[in-house]
Amino acid sequence: MTTIKKETLLFLKDLKQHNDREWFNDHKDRYIAAHENVIQFVQELIFDVAHFDQSVVGLDAKKTIFRIYRDTRFSKDKTPYKANFGAYLINKAKSSGSAGYYLHIEPGDCFLAGGIHMPEPAFLRAIRKEISAEGKKFLSIVNNKQFKAHFSIWGDQLKSVPQGFSKEDPMADYLRYKELTVFHPISEKELLSADFNSYCSKIFKLMKPFNDFMNQIVVEA
Repeated sequence: MTTIKKETLLFLKDLKQHNDREWFNDHKDRYIAAHENVIQFVQELIFDVAHFDQSVVGLDAKKTIFRIYRDTRFSKDKTPYKANFGAYLINKAKSSGSAGYYLHIEPGDCFLAGGIHMPEPAFLRAIRKEISAEGKKFLSIVNNKQFKAHFSIWGDQLKSVPQGFSKEDPMADYLRYKELTVFHPISEKELLSADFNSYCSKIFKLMKPFNDFMNQIVVEA
């Protein structure tokens, strides 16, 4: 079973300190080795996740991993590289807006996540409508003992309930979210452990009901 190597994490730590093209080019071999390590790990993770979620069957690990090169055109931060590896397991394009399984490897900030990140306005309206209409079902997911023990819900929130919804709606607290992302932090010890692949699969399996709720939402034309 493939594990995340110490050398992979060390490369990211060094990249964070020397985030420039000259250093990166001088250490390109380290990047290639680290990238390949993550590809192999994610490919095995896809196989494990497929045991409980058939939607990931056939995914190519290389296509799930985000590019390390940053788009600096509209950013004040002009450092050319991301000091992390991120992989998004989803049966559609990574930019589709659907809920999937996300792995983030970054020194001091490793985590697993899922749910919906930065949804388009029409999709966000549909999410809110579904949560309002199916509040009991949604609460049965987020109030589940195992869910609450492993996840926190992240996302910017409006100060008040959005237009089109009652302030008295029992689901008002959730309707204020602009995005609904579930988050599970990971220590570096867990990341580098021999059974980290199985650990990720366990967490993603607990996450699946939340993702399923989001992915069954239909956006009205």
